[in-house]
Amino acid sequence: MSEATNEQPWGRVDEDRTVYVREGEGERAVGAFPDGTPEEALAYFERKFADLAGAVTLLEARIARGTADASVAGTVKKLEEQLVEPAAVGDIASLRERVAKLSEKAAAFGEQQQQEREAAREEAVAKREAIVAEAEQLAAQPEASIRWKDTSAAFERLFTEWQNAQRSGPHVPKPQADAMWKRFRAARQSFDTARRAHFSQMDANNKDVKGRKEKLIASAEALADRGLDGIPAYRNLLEDWKQAGRASRKLDDQLWARFKAAGDVLYQAKAEEVAQTNEEYQANLVAKQAVIADATPILELSEHTAARKQLTAIQLRWDEIGRVPREALREIEGQLRRIEDHVKGLEDEHWRKTNPETKARSEGLRGQLESSIAELEAEIAGAKDAKAKASAEEKLATQKSWLAALGD
Repeated sequence: MSEATNEQPWGRVDEDRTVYVREGEGERAVGAFPDGTPEEALAYFERKFADLAGAVTLLEARIARGTADASVAGTVKKLEEQLVEPAAVGDIASLRERVAKLSEKAAAFGEQQQQEREAAREEAVAKREAIVAEAEQLAAQPEASIRWKDTSAAFERLFTEWQNAQRSGPHVPKPQADAMWKRFRAARQSFDTARRAHFSQMDANNKDVKGRKEKLIASAEALADRGLDGIPAYRNLLEDWKQAGRASRKLDDQLWARFKAAGDVLYQAKAEEVAQTNEEYQANLVAKQAVIADATPILELSEHTAARKQLTAIQLRWDEIGRVPREALREIEGQLRRIEDHVKGLEDEHWRKTNPETKARSEGLRGQLESSIAELEAEIAGAKDAKAKASAEEKLATQKSWLAALGD
């Protein structure tokens, strides 16, 4: 075999088929290949080198793309170990340099990944902490303000969020996860205990209220035969109903519907009676309107005796007719009152004029006015001073108006 055929730039094969790789100023035996040609021997160990180089190239690409996983540092270390004295022929030094650079990049990449994992872990812890805090807030609500259905749904949502975070979220250290889970579980158990107690109390209250209202319903239904006369008793039962407490909305609505139905029977009887009465009262209204028509001419009378006589006859007819519908009462009574007020006014005027005391006072005042008027007229006739005359004339006009007001 010639020297040209058993040597390559990075290795050679000797006569007994031992393969050497050149490193620095020397060379190192990497293995023997006794059953093949020198070319096949070199090719075999060159393929070993190509495999190593391919692994390095692949790792370089993964780190460059950011797709390497957390084991990248271990992979680099393994390559370094494989390149200590590899059984391969090729530029070993260059490959070692590339792996050395990868070691630095892998360290930086690992640190970045660690930071990302830590940030994701902190985010996961914060998310679970938020779930726990909301659960504790829900459990701490005053019982009077809890909306049980909505709060139960909220706990189911929080539990689902917790499961999803546990299954697919970043890893949370077990001590932290266990501590938060215990808080969440305690909050949910606290709410469940309060909910059971609430609905147990509600059931007891419903039973108690239902018993009282069932008795009231039975009493109300027993009034049906009394018709209109049963309404006062039903109103008393209604007051008792208001004091009987409240059950759940659905139950209370059902009970009220039955109690109201019993009352409707009584009020229906009342409505029928009122309708019948109104029909009778309507005829009375027509009769009283006719009386008003007959009484209207009294408004034209000025003599009190004749007016009173006619009004008395009208009032007797009015009282005999009876009641009218309530909605018409005010108007029809007002029309009669207008006529009565007119007659009373005539009588008051007559009394004012004929009252002995009033008449005496009037005649005494008349005499005084007539005497004063005569004196003023004489004073005016003999007045020399214009101012005194004007003053006397003003007094004269005033006293004449007073005398006219006294009448005959």
